[in-house]
Amino acid sequence: MAPRMNRRQLREQEELAALEIAKAKDETLEAEESEAELPQPGKSAGGGFAAVSSPHQKKKKKHAGTESPAAPTPPPEVSQVRAQDEASPTPSPSRSKKEKKAAKKQKAREQKDDRDDVDKALAELSIKYPDLQQVMASASASPAAHSASTALASLLSVSVQNLDAEAELRKFFGSRVISAAKSSDAGSSKRAAAAAARLKSQAKATLARPKDNWWPANHRQGLSSRQYTQEDEEKMRGRHAWSTLLGEKVWTVEYSKKYRGVTLAFMQTVMSGDPAGFNQILGQMPYHADTLLQMSEVYFHREEHSTAADMIDRALFGYERAFLGTSFNFTTGVNRLDFDRVENRPFFLAVHRQISDLQGRGCVRTSFEFSRLLYSLDPWTDPHGALLHLDYLALKAGMGQWLLDVWDFFSKVRDDDGFRNRLRPTVLPGWAYSRALALYVDEEAKGGVRDHAQSTAALAEAILAFPSIVPVLADKTDISLSASARGHSAFRVYPDASSLSTSSASILHLLSHLYAQRSSPLWKIPERASWFAQTVNASLSSLPPSYDTTQPAYLGFVALYSRPEMAYGVYRHAIVNESTCRRLFGFIPREVTNAKHLACDPLPPPTRVNEYDAEFFRGAEDVLSVQPRSRKANERLLQQLIPDPVFRRQMQDFWAAHPGFQRQFPGGFVHFAQVLHQIGPEAVEDLMIQVADQAAQGAGDGMPGGFMPMDEMLGELVGVAPEAGPVNVDDAAEEDTEEEEDEEDEEEPVAPLPVRMLRNLVNRFWGGGAAEEVSSEEDQDGEDPPPEDGVD
Repeated sequence: MAPRMNRRQLREQEELAALEIAKAKDETLEAEESEAELPQPGKSAGGGFAAVSSPHQKKKKKHAGTESPAAPTPPPEVSQVRAQDEASPTPSPSRSKKEKKAAKKQKAREQKDDRDDVDKALAELSIKYPDLQQVMASASASPAAHSASTALASLLSVSVQNLDAEAELRKFFGSRVISAAKSSDAGSSKRAAAAAARLKSQAKATLARPKDNWWPANHRQGLSSRQYTQEDEEKMRGRHAWSTLLGEKVWTVEYSKKYRGVTLAFMQTVMSGDPAGFNQILGQMPYHADTLLQMSEVYFHREEHSTAADMIDRALFGYERAFLGTSFNFTTGVNRLDFDRVENRPFFLAVHRQISDLQGRGCVRTSFEFSRLLYSLDPWTDPHGALLHLDYLALKAGMGQWLLDVWDFFSKVRDDDGFRNRLRPTVLPGWAYSRALALYVDEEAKGGVRDHAQSTAALAEAILAFPSIVPVLADKTDISLSASARGHSAFRVYPDASSLSTSSASILHLLSHLYAQRSSPLWKIPERASWFAQTVNASLSSLPPSYDTTQPAYLGFVALYSRPEMAYGVYRHAIVNESTCRRLFGFIPREVTNAKHLACDPLPPPTRVNEYDAEFFRGAEDVLSVQPRSRKANERLLQQLIPDPVFRRQMQDFWAAHPGFQRQFPGGFVHFAQVLHQIGPEAVEDLMIQVADQAAQGAGDGMPGGFMPMDEMLGELVGVAPEAGPVNVDDAAEEDTEEEEDEEDEEEPVAPLPVRMLRNLVNRFWGGGAAEEVSSEEDQDGEDPPPEDGVD
């Protein structure tokens, strides 16, 4: 019995047989087609492999035979070869070039299929787990790339403990002063303590500390976040002509359907020009960032700076909750937000406004930390000009070494392909001068270094690269320059862009004026002023004839700020800081200043992916339109707000007995119950006193002249006016079962009202009259009599 052949030998023999059959056909087939028609091993293969052929394979052979009934029989030589192979397991003879080519193609196809399967699996995993992209890229990166990524992340990492402005103020004024100021602003200490404890238990935040008069925030407020996939990152890099950079994670915030609808209502209110609508929007969504930032501007122009700052804090608090449950972290220095998406831009604006407010309060260390946060969100286009804050805040906050480390890092990676077309601080005029001053301060701190050789060389380098700063800084600091220096053409002062030919030149002189305006206090110290004047005089012989120099830093500045997205970052910075930068608008092109843009989205980037337009709001619903609830939906909500059925009936009787009071709540009794739920026990007592005084004066159907309107009073109590909530239960039409189930699914859990306290308040002001029709169960509920002051 002939020995059994292995699988490889069988495959080789079948390939030879197929090739011989192909030669016998009338039409010559391509090698790839003949390969596709290879027959499966049959009975002629002999041995135990004859059982491998399945009925399905036989059926396929039969089907193939019907398609070509005139299949040629194997020639005699093929049969002889097959018989010899069966008789002896000797290796097959050397194959021809065509045979080898066919076998090679088949093997390549199998390998390609395997690779395709692997790539497909990896692509699916990368979508499901975006962090795998970082792991794969990190595994193949060079040690230099790893080192650069780690160093950059360390520089952009935010110090959380330094984000607390209150802690910084305590260092200056002491804890007693700050606590006394807070207690005087808060009003009732009991109310403040109770509300603060409630808020602390509900939410913890890094960027803003919840205050006692804030509304509860148990959810993400309609905002969520997701990490970009590899495809998303490639699109973003394509918009900016960037190469891949190791170690970064790009994120975007996403709006829920409700949040998008509230944003649509916000836009409609902005277009209508009626600021009263903002209170109604905040009634629907208390942490809607665009509305809060808009109201912050309103309060700022009214010079109500404390309230304006509070609105900014609320916006930051709401946006920070979008990152709950994700790996987005401010302390790692690797997380970025895509500024091209309109959903992310309110967060940039809120952080920027917080920086300006903190500087006004003298919190330079906290302001520096928020500036570093703003810079870390998008360091490659710096859309809000965080670097224009950091060049002087770093020195004022004692973070000069950080500034020097950033400068050294970007000097080392200047020629790296990964950083091409990305903004580098080393090309900014303000950073060049601040670096020299930081070196000078460091030399002074070390002691024994009196010649200041390193800092003087750095200052001379800055003067040669950006001479436009010298005259304006000297004017701001009253530094006396020599006549030859004052008359040099490179030190010409440009008040606006009318005499400048390029946009990069206009930006250069805008930044020169801005740096001199902000950093002049740092240079006014006599020793520094003298050092500055001496270095300027020593550099005169090397100065170019104008500001247009050939220094590498200046050429890098021109190359980067010829890009529209970089230029827009400077313009946007000036627009957001209009109160201090208004006189610099002459350097901004007319097409930018005259263009219509929203205060909530100042100067959208030219590379934007979306904005607040018809396409963005397609399919959004109008959340402020009258959408009556069903009777059962209102009953469910009331049961959540007031679980005690006896007291719920008592409050409904009180509601029915005061028709004038009802007009203050267009949403009916449910609206009234929601307001009671939101304003807290102390504010409810004030409200009850107001209504009781009205009843005593016989003004039940209207507001007495001596009292503020009810909506204004509520606005004072809760921070915003109440919303036009759900309609009255008695007027609500019945909905079908399916709609009620949908409403039930969309309802969020509501904490019950403090029933015992409210019952005591009602009994205090109206006695038992409001509950005369209530059953005797109230007498058996075991409640203790109310104390003399009427509050437990």
